[in-house]
Amino acid sequence: MGLLDLLTMPEAKQAAAFDDRELTLLHRRMLERKPFLGKVYIRWYNELMSHVAEAQTGAIIELGSGAGFIQQLYPRVQTSDVLDLPGLDKVIDAADMPFDNESVDAILMINVLHHMKNVERFFVEASRVLKARGRIVMIEPANTPWARFIYSRFHHEGFDPEAGWQVEGQRPLLDGNDALAWIIFTRDREVFESKFPGLRIAAMRRHTPIAYLLSGGFTLRQLLPGWAFTVVRVLEAILQFANAATAMFQTIVLEKRGHED
Repeated sequence: MGLLDLLTMPEAKQAAAFDDRELTLLHRRMLERKPFLGKVYIRWYNELMSHVAEAQTGAIIELGSGAGFIQQLYPRVQTSDVLDLPGLDKVIDAADMPFDNESVDAILMINVLHHMKNVERFFVEASRVLKARGRIVMIEPANTPWARFIYSRFHHEGFDPEAGWQVEGQRPLLDGNDALAWIIFTRDREVFESKFPGLRIAAMRRHTPIAYLLSGGFTLRQLLPGWAFTVVRVLEAILQFANAATAMFQTIVLEKRGHED
């Protein structure tokens, strides 16, 4: 038995046998009993909302809410998923969103883009429903030397920086390419800007080199107790100069251009 087998949670080894709804509910239970992972998510939710203007009064939608708990921190956010899950506000297909034109202030996503089967259709739909200056704020896997090492060896999803924009497969939770955000917004940035001139890349920031890994995520065992999160966060702040080489995640902010632009 290898090190990965010892670190992998027993439930995660059975993931392929679950349907996507059962797997999401399993992830919800994992999140409830892994305080370190919960604190990582709190940090990420705060990161997402820091890019949303407080004065806005339109809808704020989280796509792919899944096992998360953003409404506990930000009750105004409407939660959604492609799956019909208990406790969520809406079932939403990101390629066909049930919102009026220019009615949404912000679309929030954590580790959702790299699962989308038709990412180009999502950008079209987001451009339609967002208000002028509205934003898409997402946290996605980064493509750094450290991230490539971890994702290619210790993660069940694919990580293929050479791939196109298409994600193959029929399962929304298990099918994905962790490199997709890097492909679209870094490797193919000029292509994105040409195809979607109404969406401006407003910000990109790499972060979280070790916290998520130490939490175990939804697959591996938690390696540190919840109280150690503050220590790890301070350490990551001290070492942020190395994020270009070590970050496992990145925050990407897209802003819909105003009518006068």
